[in-house]
Amino acid sequence: MIRRLFSLMFLAWAIGFLWFAVALPKPVVGSVTTDAVIVVTGGPGRIARGLEVLDKGLADTMLVSGVDREVRPGEFAAEFGVSPAEMACCVTLGFAAVDTRSNAAETAKWVAQKEVRSLRLVTTDWHMRRAAGELDRTLPDHVTVIRDAVPSQPDLGTLFLEYHKLIASRAAGLADL
Repeated sequence: MIRRLFSLMFLAWAIGFLWFAVALPKPVVGSVTTDAVIVVTGGPGRIARGLEVLDKGLADTMLVSGVDREVRPGEFAAEFGVSPAEMACCVTLGFAAVDTRSNAAETAKWVAQKEVRSLRLVTTDWHMRRAAGELDRTLPDHVTVIRDAVPSQPDLGTLFLEYHKLIASRAAGLADL
């Protein structure tokens, strides 16, 4: 009986991992507009995608969550080609977050301050499910979240680690209920 239970658990884990690795979230197609764009730092292409959303007028403002405390706004602007006017009006650098869960907390605080009702979450495809899950648990129900995944070419190790982080995140979410 115990062997069957472990076999069933392994099968569920393996099918879940296969789904996770094969069906990675995709970028938003079309011109969906939101009040804000939230970029979670940590992977290539994320900030560029957020700035592209701003430049196309698909969001009015952007939070970059999880910026290293040593980064100065001028350095950020220079590295990503952001004008001083755009930095002043539209880009907020968030320095409070150090992981995905604190990205959600930092975002929720910023969303409440700015009275945001809809946002576009930008993160890498393999990170999207966990980041969106943390946001779903943290944000009020009236805030709409559009998932805009940045495509990547993750290796098996990245997928394996992120799948287990997703399982842990979901388990922690169940424990919070």
